[in-house]
Amino acid sequence: MIKNGEFLIDFPKDVTDKVETPCYLISENVIERNCQVLDYVQNETGAKILLALKAFAMWSAFPIINKYLKGVCASGPIEARLGFEEFRKEVHTFAPAYSDNDIVEVAKYSDFIIFNSVYQLNKFYPVVKSIKKNIEIGVRVNPGHSEVETDLYNPCLPGSRFGLQSEDMEKVELSLISGLHFHALCEQNADVLVRVLNSFEERFSKYIPHLKWVNFGGGHHITRKDYDLQLLIETIKSFRKKYNNITVYLEPGEAVVLNAGVLVSTVLDIVDNGMEIAILDTSAETHMPDVLAMPYKPKIIGAGEPDEFPYTYRLGGISCLAGDIIGDYSFPEPLKRGDRLVFLDMALYSFVKNTTFNGIRLPSLILFNHEKKETKVVRRFGYKDYKDRLS
Repeated sequence: MIKNGEFLIDFPKDVTDKVETPCYLISENVIERNCQVLDYVQNETGAKILLALKAFAMWSAFPIINKYLKGVCASGPIEARLGFEEFRKEVHTFAPAYSDNDIVEVAKYSDFIIFNSVYQLNKFYPVVKSIKKNIEIGVRVNPGHSEVETDLYNPCLPGSRFGLQSEDMEKVELSLISGLHFHALCEQNADVLVRVLNSFEERFSKYIPHLKWVNFGGGHHITRKDYDLQLLIETIKSFRKKYNNITVYLEPGEAVVLNAGVLVSTVLDIVDNGMEIAILDTSAETHMPDVLAMPYKPKIIGAGEPDEFPYTYRLGGISCLAGDIIGDYSFPEPLKRGDRLVFLDMALYSFVKNTTFNGIRLPSLILFNHEKKETKVVRRFGYKDYKDRLS
């Protein structure tokens, strides 16, 4: 039996002190160990697990991931194409709506297409079948229960644009679809899935015997240390047995790369305006957007909460946004210009969401192999990346 856990590979100081900054430093070893946990779930349950590209799309690391996972889930034609060309396994695509042009591209690159409304299902079914006869079609449904505390990430709030309600399913011609998809978790444990699944079954169980698969969506924090792996396994096995060995998909993003990456930054200056403020060569606004959107405060190696250690600083980003503040931290020793700061858990939802606002250079992408003690720069960014986005 494999054990899940937070695979906190030590990023050696002699590595973080030498790499160029800012950079995202990604551990190949942690990604592989996370994938081994996910593969254990697959082997124990017969479920199929997909990588959510919206959380992690560093295709240089796909050769590690596709040894274990069954494919990717995409949110439109561009992600679908990346999955098709670089992951080379199943591609599942869902979007709130597709344009006439996008659906053609999505059908070209996808093995599964999930629609968000009866209208789009009926409109585009003949289109996608004419492009790829054996493509699998599904619809997203609203399970009617979610325990996501941050409204920005809650797909089941009143007025949500995601998913058919139970009454909408009465209008679906079941011969057109082979599966249902729901997504209602965010960084949550298996007990939440159990409650969401119960609500889903209350609403939609009568349709399941007519289907080939059900997709449980993402947000499953499977590789977290306190995650209840056995409850997840028992839940999936019970569901599959209840519905004639139906195929179950899960599509985590964060769990694949949890704790697999750091963002390494340099202190450029320290100023005083009622408190000491360290200005870094990175930015919450451009390089760590969820710090402001979620919001949350990332952990830093060797740092603590304000006043936990003798020297407290506010860490500010390099953009011109007044609120580009990462947070207040304390340190055992005074910070100096040129010091390196290492932000934890930066493989997920970082470079897939970062921006070139202000023309700020994006962090380099660097892979790190702990066993070989090797780093490999896979991408640097500069003026052309900024210019090519504009006209």
